[in-house]
Amino acid sequence: MRAAISLYAKLNTQNPRPQKVGNTFGYIHEISDFCPNHPTLSIMKTRNIIAASLLAGAIFTSCQEPIVKGKEALTPVTFEKVTLQDQFWLPRLKTQKQTLVPFALEKAQPAVENLRRTGEYLKTGQGKLENLPRYVASDLFKVMEGAACLLTIEKDPELEKQMDEIIDIIADAQKPDGYLYEWFSAPFKKPNGWGAGDKPYSFVVHSHELYNMGHMYEGAIAYYKATGKRKWLDVAEKNAQHINKVFFEGDPNYNEGKPVNQAPGHEEIELALVKLYQATGKQLYLDMAQKFIDVRGVTYQPDGKGAMAPNYAQQHLPVREQRTAEGHSVRAMYLYSGMADVVANNGDTTLVPALESIWHDIVDKKMHINGGLGAVRGIEGFGPDYVLPNKDTYDETCAAVGNVLFNYRMFLASGDAKYVDVAEVALYNNVLAGVNIEGNRFFYVNVLEADGEKTFNHGRAGRSPWFATACCPSNLARLIPQVSGMIYSHTEDDIFCALYASNSTELTLGNGSVKLRQQTDYPFNGKIQIEVSPDSEAMDFTLWLRIPTWCSDRFVPGELYSYSDKTSTQATASVNGQKVNAPVLDGYLPVKRSWNAGDKVELDLPMPVRYSIADNRVEADINRTCVTRGPLVYCAEGPDNEHPASSYILASNDQQGQIDTFKEGILKGIPAITLNAEALKGEETTPASLKLIPYYAWNNRGDHVTMNVWFAQDAETAGIPEAVIE
Repeated sequence: MRAAISLYAKLNTQNPRPQKVGNTFGYIHEISDFCPNHPTLSIMKTRNIIAASLLAGAIFTSCQEPIVKGKEALTPVTFEKVTLQDQFWLPRLKTQKQTLVPFALEKAQPAVENLRRTGEYLKTGQGKLENLPRYVASDLFKVMEGAACLLTIEKDPELEKQMDEIIDIIADAQKPDGYLYEWFSAPFKKPNGWGAGDKPYSFVVHSHELYNMGHMYEGAIAYYKATGKRKWLDVAEKNAQHINKVFFEGDPNYNEGKPVNQAPGHEEIELALVKLYQATGKQLYLDMAQKFIDVRGVTYQPDGKGAMAPNYAQQHLPVREQRTAEGHSVRAMYLYSGMADVVANNGDTTLVPALESIWHDIVDKKMHINGGLGAVRGIEGFGPDYVLPNKDTYDETCAAVGNVLFNYRMFLASGDAKYVDVAEVALYNNVLAGVNIEGNRFFYVNVLEADGEKTFNHGRAGRSPWFATACCPSNLARLIPQVSGMIYSHTEDDIFCALYASNSTELTLGNGSVKLRQQTDYPFNGKIQIEVSPDSEAMDFTLWLRIPTWCSDRFVPGELYSYSDKTSTQATASVNGQKVNAPVLDGYLPVKRSWNAGDKVELDLPMPVRYSIADNRVEADINRTCVTRGPLVYCAEGPDNEHPASSYILASNDQQGQIDTFKEGILKGIPAITLNAEALKGEETTPASLKLIPYYAWNNRGDHVTMNVWFAQDAETAGIPEAVIE
């Protein structure tokens, strides 16, 4: 079987996991909850198995009998089927319902009003729009998707009524031919910097027409799933059919009747069309997604600088020729996610080399240790290799969300835990940092160092209550309710536990159903207990327990960061008190047995304090140390420390320090790490106590505070100011 090395494996020779012996690249597929018996789903599954067999045969051997890793793509257990019971994610879910989504819906009312005015104008010919950003409706649609997810978990008649009222307004704003974009449907005064062209679809590279509609599709699908109501889904389908005609067939009312045949500058509709295909079973929508992927960088390439540079919107090359992460980071991550979705659903393996190469380019050269992407402020995007500033970085929250979306899709395709490792780091650190604990203040920009004075977050030295471009808060509104859907996935014969959180669920394998109950204080504690209860005695299957990269010689996959301390850790597991003796394969500890009701698996992921250094080519981090524990990046913040956060020196990388949990205040329940350090005062150093908190929890106790993630290892380094990167 080792001779059957896949294309994926060949491209993956830089994988830092020492225990990896093979892999398989299947295909991502999200089994539709709308049409579980739809014939396309069985076709997809067959295609997955065939394609995976062609690409590789991944059989892993242990010291006992061979353990076979499933060749087909993984089926996720969707979020509404996983009941959270933990003290980390469940409070956030409650905050979503009580604060974030209602707050965001209120903030999105100007977008609702413009849609209302558009509908009024279409009916009466009277009225005009408020002067708002051309993409403002997308923020509304994302918040509505988040609301729909909450309705899927728990019915709420009042919220459902509010949604129905907005949906009526959206439907009224749609033209009879399906077109839906306020700015060309009703009059308004074009503001300075207007970037949508002078008529529909005349400036697709920046108009956001298709971007807005993509987010509308995702919201409509989520609401249909939650309620069974078709009105919004019908609006989405009507628009998609209109776009197909205009872009790929020709419509006499647009572009002089010629097909536009151009990819949108801001990717999103590609992902949404795949979801629309999965929800309806209509091949047209998958074909459209494929076409938008295929024409990118082929039929149109911008010729300019900045936002009109060829690579800004990933239009510098046809997608199959792209090998590096380029341009605007959010657009890029949406594109890569869309490419993965297209592969998943039509078996187009020609996209695989590009996806794998781009992934390595990101994790080996362009990702901050907190999972942040897009370091360069001017383009909100990827810069040159190893240019990863701390104080002057950008790392948009939406880019971290995109990092999660892309890597989770790659995980479902391959079963390789390294993708979850990246998604987890991005999720627990950069994504969660994007919203405060109370759920009503936000980061657009996520720096890794703050001096307490510089206004790094769109004019603020701290969190903002909202933004004119509110893509980040609205992305958080839709992602967080769906996190529980990333915990489990399965094949016919295997269950994969990818994330850890107290929860319960039930899933179906080829030979019956299995109930799972997980208990843990993760991410603050690495002890996990899973109770396994199949519906029949002696049921055979393999439970794959993810052993994160942070348990090995580095915090996160890739070549950028490695541990500098000599701490030795080893994950262990037992079943009913008997130790599991099996090698870690592909980032997992496989537990293969005949299971009986009530079997208890105990997994221990040691969480010592660890110290990371960066590749020497990362100039901003030379002679600096980052402190982590488990999947969490830690930082120093002004309220906890006597000196400015960046003045501390960590010369020792072997101390475990003292771990204490906050007993009160907004950080109640969060563990802090206290270390012995030095502080630079002028040209002198003085012994000091350094208190660290999880990065995601900073800036919850007031603005204009100092914060630092990377600590100098000597006084000289501590006194070097960071260069400004444009």
